[in-house]
Amino acid sequence: MSWLGLLVLALLTGSAPPTSAHKVRGMTVSCPTDGVEWGTDAMVDSLRELKALGVEWVAIHPYAGIREDGGVPQWRRLALDPPPAWITRPIAEAHRLGMKVMVKPHLGYWGSRFSWRGDITFDDEAAWQRFFGEYTAWIVQVARASKGADAFVVGTELDRTLHREADWRRVIAAVDAVYEGPLTYAANWPDYQKVPFWDALDVIGVQAYFPLVEGGEAPTEANLRAGWRKHLAALGAYSRAQRRYVVFTELGYTASAQAAEKPWDDTNGGPDAEAVQARALDVALEMVAHDDRVVGSFLWKWYPGPWQPRNFSMKRAAVRQVIRRHWGQ
Repeated sequence: MSWLGLLVLALLTGSAPPTSAHKVRGMTVSCPTDGVEWGTDAMVDSLRELKALGVEWVAIHPYAGIREDGGVPQWRRLALDPPPAWITRPIAEAHRLGMKVMVKPHLGYWGSRFSWRGDITFDDEAAWQRFFGEYTAWIVQVARASKGADAFVVGTELDRTLHREADWRRVIAAVDAVYEGPLTYAANWPDYQKVPFWDALDVIGVQAYFPLVEGGEAPTEANLRAGWRKHLAALGAYSRAQRRYVVFTELGYTASAQAAEKPWDDTNGGPDAEAVQARALDVALEMVAHDDRVVGSFLWKWYPGPWQPRNFSMKRAAVRQVIRRHWGQ
């Protein structure tokens, strides 16, 4: 059952939310380059491996760039006749295996003045107009190429642009005109309540890098659960007010002793780093499975083929065991 189905279930029938067995069990398949790997045999092998772990959804994230003047250059041109295999093949192969796909476009900020995509903002109206014009043209192309995907994300972590509500509503309308599936926006965890257009989308998307312990506090299972209870309570109240469920568009931890305190930090290392990573993910999946407002998660991240990410890798043996224990048959 998709999260769109869950939303309809809740709003039209008043039924209780489904059990944890119906939740989105997703993995983001990332790439060491600009996405060509998604169209290769290595991607198919990864889909089979992920399915064996209990993963039922995968996400891919086509890239464009960003310039200081608001321009959105395409790093890999989107020919639409036919659409590129690095978008169409993972959709077809996942469906062949009984899996679902979310397409979650990202802006790559590398080489710009922006420290990360959540830092993207502009100083003059001409740059804002250029940005939304080029961004809309690009993301509509991605949406057209993503025909058949099971969900689509209209933006990822562009939270310093959220005050441009009218522009964002035009982006959503343009995507909705060419894409038939459910839509969301992937808000960074401190900013999901600042998004003014959830009513135009099907679900609240959150990049779930919530801090779970404070400095000096040990990342024990009890402390991790207490941290999650605080954040889930706030999410639950907000999602009910918005009449929308929540999906974690990213959820993950790097192998770091500080992973529970600063989940967004990609620095590895420290005492018991891999054990902390596995424990944090274990508790996160447990809490999500029993929450009645979060419909599931997309873990961050997995590379196809022999590559293993330097950070946030879900390929480590201890992490695989956690995923299999929660999601495996």
